[in-house]
Amino acid sequence: MDLTGKHIVLGLTGGIACYKAAELCRALIKQGATVQVVMTEAAAQFITPVTMQALSNRPVFDSQWDARERNNMPHINLSREADAILIAPCSADFMAKLLHGRADDLLSLMCLARPIDIVPLIVAPAMNREMWSHPATQRNLKQLREDGTHVLGVGNGDQACGETGDGRMLEPEELLQDVIAFFQPKLLAGHKVVVTAGPTFEAIDPVRGITNLSSGKMGFAIARAAQEAGAEVTLVAGPVAQATPRGVARVDVRSALNMRSALMEIANDATIFIATAAVADWRPATAADQKLKKDGSGTTPQLEFVENPDILAEVASSARAVDGALFCVGFAAESHDLLAHASAKRLRKKVPLLVGNIGPATFGQDDNALLLVDAEGATELPRNNKLQLARQLVAEIAKRLHSH
Repeated sequence: MDLTGKHIVLGLTGGIACYKAAELCRALIKQGATVQVVMTEAAAQFITPVTMQALSNRPVFDSQWDARERNNMPHINLSREADAILIAPCSADFMAKLLHGRADDLLSLMCLARPIDIVPLIVAPAMNREMWSHPATQRNLKQLREDGTHVLGVGNGDQACGETGDGRMLEPEELLQDVIAFFQPKLLAGHKVVVTAGPTFEAIDPVRGITNLSSGKMGFAIARAAQEAGAEVTLVAGPVAQATPRGVARVDVRSALNMRSALMEIANDATIFIATAAVADWRPATAADQKLKKDGSGTTPQLEFVENPDILAEVASSARAVDGALFCVGFAAESHDLLAHASAKRLRKKVPLLVGNIGPATFGQDDNALLLVDAEGATELPRNNKLQLARQLVAEIAKRLHSH
């Protein structure tokens, strides 16, 4: 559970998005956090304290005069216990209140009284599209960020008022991912990372082709872990049915030649390249314009194959990689003799780090085991879920970057 040991003060302000806060509270707790709910008077017009108490399993606080605290200072006591204060939804009015340091209710008092260097403030705005785009709101957002507040984005879509546009509060699952990412160490801050993921598809005719069993899960997990670590991430994905990780730019490709074409431009600006994709080694020399049909004669089409370009080797031999401006990481999906094959592949590709795994044991699965091979030897990362492995790999990459 990604939030084990974290204590979150969940603040609710007035807005219809309060209904999402109920699911968010449950999601935070399922990830191991403890949650203390604090509501404004306006929030209680949209969802009851009883609901939030039942979901958080803690009494809800809504008044600075709450006598349950022995010193009658819940704004001090509750804020000192928190690993973060998350306000979701955060109304336009409450954002203005934060900006000016007003403290006329318990939640605003807590935000002002919190130890600013120890207890971060995270806000999830929620409002009508016109309120969101108003110059006053945008000025407030800018200043809040400059003051150190972590302002999350907003969604676009239908609003309770019947209008459509920006300003909706993000969905609970999106907010959960953003909170988890917030607590991850920013080991790759300032880096631009390119990750390839999934298989490639090499067409035989308009309806058939050669591919492999790669699901893309490992590459997508690495893209998410790199984004959580503070990097600007671009994910070049073969034909897979995986959701794009939060905050990651995605480029969809189909064949090895498509992937190479996309990468040659993107990699020029990157500082880290992680080649997770299972790129087909060969492709049909020519693809038929029409579907190849059997005619009952028993004869089969004669297919001629040509070798696909070695994308990783090409990027690793580029001037930026040779000069050390681009750190290249390769992947090897093997069926046997993993250490020997991975070691040989690292030398052949001329990359500083090669990550090996047993393909049949991981394709399509949610877990994996990795073998990291570099000039110093080999390091095993025991079987774990792919996101946890991806975070470990990101930490290993960061360690190598900092040692050079």
